[in-house]
Amino acid sequence: MPLLLLPLALLALLLLWLLLLPVGLVMRYRSGRARQRALGWVLTANAWLLLGSAVVFLASAWASSFWVPQALSWAALGLLAGMPMGVVGVWRTRFETSPAGFHYTPDRWLVLMLTGVVALRIGIALWQGMARLRGSGAADWFVDAGSLFGVGGLLLGYHLTYAWGLRRRWRAWRAAVNASGGGAMR
Repeated sequence: MPLLLLPLALLALLLLWLLLLPVGLVMRYRSGRARQRALGWVLTANAWLLLGSAVVFLASAWASSFWVPQALSWAALGLLAGMPMGVVGVWRTRFETSPAGFHYTPDRWLVLMLTGVVALRIGIALWQGMARLRGSGAADWFVDAGSLFGVGGLLLGYHLTYAWGLRRRWRAWRAAVNASGGGAMR
């Protein structure tokens, strides 16, 4: 009898995931556009860890290219496409100096666009899964499994460039404060 409940439990989990997915995307958008305090050690750790993530990402795309055609090229193109977006993201970010420190607020339209890319790719994957269940294999380029590496590379390239840009802006702010005799920095 308990084994008969397993498919129902799996179906319930799938439905719960489908219901909570839009909530998660909205919450990701809200947190992505919120004003944040820039702490030097956090910005530095984030920048270096994202650089390591890019290396691991490209290595895993290379390993996956044995099973997923063109995974490495999709990943590299996505990473390269995300980098100029990261530069635009730093350029459009609002920076503020206050007695509490250095704060930044990411551009809401860029955050909305990146969240939309994630939502679109999830929707395409769901559509692809439904098409395969029906037996029709849609083989368009945007449904290709390698495009998942492209979207991952796009997001990673954006965040990698954005993290290094934030770190650079914070270091310039810290140098200006120290030059003016502003005291101890965090």
